[in-house]
Amino acid sequence: MVYNVSTMPLRPQHYYIVGVASLGQLIGTAVATVAGVIIPLLNIILHPELSGMMQGLIGAADLIGICIGSVVFGRLSDRFGYLFFFRFCPLLILAASLLAIFVTDIWVLVGALFIIGLGIGGEYSLDSDYVTDLIPDRYRSLMVGVTKTASALGNIMAAGVCFALLMRWRDAALWPRLMWIVAAIAALMFLLRIRFYQSPGWLLSKGRTADAEAAVKKFLGDDVTITVPDKQTTETQTASRAQRVGLFTFMRRNWRRVVVSGVPWACEGLGVYGIGVFLPILVMALGLEHFTPGEPEIFHVADSVKITLYISCIILPGFIAGLLLINRGRGITSIQTQGFLLCTVALLILMPAYHFHWNKWIAIGAFMAFEFFLNMGPHLITYVLPPRIYPQDDRGEGVGIAAAIGKIGAVLGVFFIPVLLQAGGALLVLGVSAGVMFLGALVTFLFRKTVT
Repeated sequence: MVYNVSTMPLRPQHYYIVGVASLGQLIGTAVATVAGVIIPLLNIILHPELSGMMQGLIGAADLIGICIGSVVFGRLSDRFGYLFFFRFCPLLILAASLLAIFVTDIWVLVGALFIIGLGIGGEYSLDSDYVTDLIPDRYRSLMVGVTKTASALGNIMAAGVCFALLMRWRDAALWPRLMWIVAAIAALMFLLRIRFYQSPGWLLSKGRTADAEAAVKKFLGDDVTITVPDKQTTETQTASRAQRVGLFTFMRRNWRRVVVSGVPWACEGLGVYGIGVFLPILVMALGLEHFTPGEPEIFHVADSVKITLYISCIILPGFIAGLLLINRGRGITSIQTQGFLLCTVALLILMPAYHFHWNKWIAIGAFMAFEFFLNMGPHLITYVLPPRIYPQDDRGEGVGIAAAIGKIGAVLGVFFIPVLLQAGGALLVLGVSAGVMFLGALVTFLFRKTVT
């Protein structure tokens, strides 16, 4: 019996493809979590003179790299193929991680995080493409969502390992060794991709039908075939490539797609990265950690990381709830809009909990509710949505642009949160964040008809 990629049942190979592609999401949040632990170690213990702007620069360095890498690698992969960049990106991340480990300088750390971000940006523009190409239609949105869910594991794993290492080392000067977490994940990514193949969807878009069919058989088995577009569709794709004259023309022609996939991603980026990177510092600013006077200051940081781990553990259930909603046929724009609105409500509860000194577990609960709804809706859906709305010929670039816009929001959030903390304290950070979450809900609702 011959099966078609679009209609076949799921096989173990599908789960392997999803697992390999998911590591890009896992390492993205792991880097952010590790950076979020390194910053208070530098600021509180080793370099108390570190300004809010410098803290923001350290936190934003990899996100700036992601902005550039997602567009550059997305565009290059559309032109030259996905496979080379799918292998090159983890090697780039590994090299930069080793640089940060062995050259212990703050500016080297910033540069290394930027290079790591370039590689992660490439991951963000490619991993959903492989899943979209090779997963049957019935399970496609669900499995793209599963790929994104790996980011929750990145948060939890990195926070747990960092907490264990801090309690073991009790020495802030060992902070460069935390980058071994990133290096190990990058090495695993590359090893798993040695026996990977070119994207069948990309091969079809270039008219290489025989190569696409061969790639599908290598991925899924000799009894699997792929639907070959008819001559008219191929001619349309060729004409589309011929008409592409540049990034700005692409964005002008697809402006509604760019807005609905990019702007909410930027709003979500403030929550995932802006708040996520500085979560240990925000925990200390809100007074949620336990700290006994007279203890070494590293325990102050370690306990804030422990609270961060508690909060991070709710991320995975949030993703699972979102996946269940997708699997039950709920509209993705509806899930995203409601997620943004519930995030806004959670932050508005957190503000009086802090201001009126309510029991700290009320504040921690509100923080956990924020993370749950953020990952149930915006964090999951902003990843699922772009590959759905762009055609194959533009998918790598379209997803890359969406990721870049998303990371611009993340960069602004990470850069300005420590500045806002110094200017107006935790209440100002929470108020601005609530406004950004509401903006994400509004844009998603207004442009919902773009998503078909």
